[in-house]
Amino acid sequence: RKLFFNEAKMAGMLRHPNIVATLDAGIEDGLRYLVMEYVGGAQTLDPFTRPDNLLPVQRVIEILIKCALALDYAHSKGVIHRDIKPKNVMLSPEGEVKLGDFGIALIDRADVDETQVIGALGSPRYMSPEQVMADTVTNQSDIFSLGIVAYELLTGRNPFAARTVAEIAKNILREPHQPLLQIRQGIPERLAGIVDRTLKKHPAGRYNSALDLAGDLSLIYDDLELSARETVPVRQRNQLRGLAFFREFDDGELGEMMGILSWHRYEPGQLVMTEGEADDHCVIVLDGALEVRCGPMSIATLKAGAAFGDCGLVPRPELSAELVARESSSVLRLRASGIRQVSLNARYRFYRALSRSVMARLQHLMRRINKRARRHAEQAASQAG
Repeated sequence: RKLFFNEAKMAGMLRHPNIVATLDAGIEDGLRYLVMEYVGGAQTLDPFTRPDNLLPVQRVIEILIKCALALDYAHSKGVIHRDIKPKNVMLSPEGEVKLGDFGIALIDRADVDETQVIGALGSPRYMSPEQVMADTVTNQSDIFSLGIVAYELLTGRNPFAARTVAEIAKNILREPHQPLLQIRQGIPERLAGIVDRTLKKHPAGRYNSALDLAGDLSLIYDDLELSARETVPVRQRNQLRGLAFFREFDDGELGEMMGILSWHRYEPGQLVMTEGEADDHCVIVLDGALEVRCGPMSIATLKAGAAFGDCGLVPRPELSAELVARESSSVLRLRASGIRQVSLNARYRFYRALSRSVMARLQHLMRRINKRARRHAEQAASQAG
């Protein structure tokens, strides 16, 4: 009951583009209800804390900046979240960040009433040392928890993971976390230093405010963006520009796509894509030739500029096929989750090009089917005559 009324109280206090809005709350016929902002197609950050599904570093920084700004706004209203974790941060299909679940938030003001939730609430793996000890919780507690989220997004590991809650608490209180750069190469040293600062055991060692944290993150983000524009390999860009698939992309959109594409080389006979991968991945042929197979039957041959895989465009396709290199081939691979990280314009051009590729393949299949049907009809007519 207290959790319900606490979240209801938040409804009238928090209005921010990076916070899930609570539109209404009440009790009717003994049932409590909350009307929340609907974020269609959103997913939490949880899938991106796995080592095999990490987001690009620059995208992680962008997410952390928006989380920090949302927290700074909440803190300015006297609200401490107390349960920052990946499952409480949503990403919309447009890439927007939404912080939610203020059910155990603390209102750090003098008008605390009977709806206030007290005690060491929170999720054990994301608690600050002061939450573990049931000490006074401050804005710096949320900053510590956001630091844990940052660590997970960058490494795929929780910095204080253990088998039991007691061991987790011990690690949070006493044990230093493993340095980021020992786990993942390529993380900017300044970013590692920022995360280290958020995870200081004593609140005084952390950032004084979430706004200060957002400011330092923004400096690194701007540097990475400038560096990316200056160091995009000209040869790779020219290769993409030469493909029909990317013909409508402008330079900025092409640069975005290069940030989410991975480059691979396959030798003749190598399996490029297995059955079932096509609804979550897409491959674009850079050079060489790939063969589409359905069981023992060869369906089509894909050459430079052709794409295969629906990448979420067509959910759960009825036809499963695999892709095999017919000759030495270079391909570009893209996960469905990756395309959600680029701008709307780049996403539009990608799906437009992918749709054209799918339609071209369907038209090719229809021509083969019609040709075979005519041949069978001619054979039948000949036998009848």
